[in-house]
Amino acid sequence: MNNLKNRLSIFVDGNNMFYAQQKNGWFFDPRRVLEHFNKPEVRLINAFWYTGLKDPQDQRGFRDALISLGYTVRTKILKEYYDDVSGRYSQKANLDIEIVVDMFNTVDQYDQVVLFSGDGDFERAIELLRSKNTHITVVSTEGMIARELRNVTDQYVDLNDIRDQIEKAEY
Repeated sequence: MNNLKNRLSIFVDGNNMFYAQQKNGWFFDPRRVLEHFNKPEVRLINAFWYTGLKDPQDQRGFRDALISLGYTVRTKILKEYYDDVSGRYSQKANLDIEIVVDMFNTVDQYDQVVLFSGDGDFERAIELLRSKNTHITVVSTEGMIARELRNVTDQYVDLNDIRDQIEKAEY
């Protein structure tokens, strides 16, 4: 295979994946994710991880571990929102813009993208990347993958289908 067409970047929507993993009842190991997608015929160029933080020290050990594995970690402080319907507060750090900016800022470096997210907000960005002959794989889980996103991707992989390759070992 021609190595010029096999450059890969991975983008992990950490908050989206946290809920997908929680729904599935198991968690994946960031190291095993890199190992799973970094095959002899593919050259891993970048791996990005995006996550919301309660405060600047939140998840410090986890973030340091991600960085030492080779991930570029992007964070944003969680914002609190009031839901009029439920009468409850919720916290959210929307990093969709950061993900899309990184995708397009590094577009000349890769030919393939693996996006760990089920968020339909990525539909237009994925369409544009595909128009540049970028192969897009979306990894998510049933019930958490937006129909729009699944519709525009080249390949959909359910987390449960690659569980044995990426699951975090129990310690």
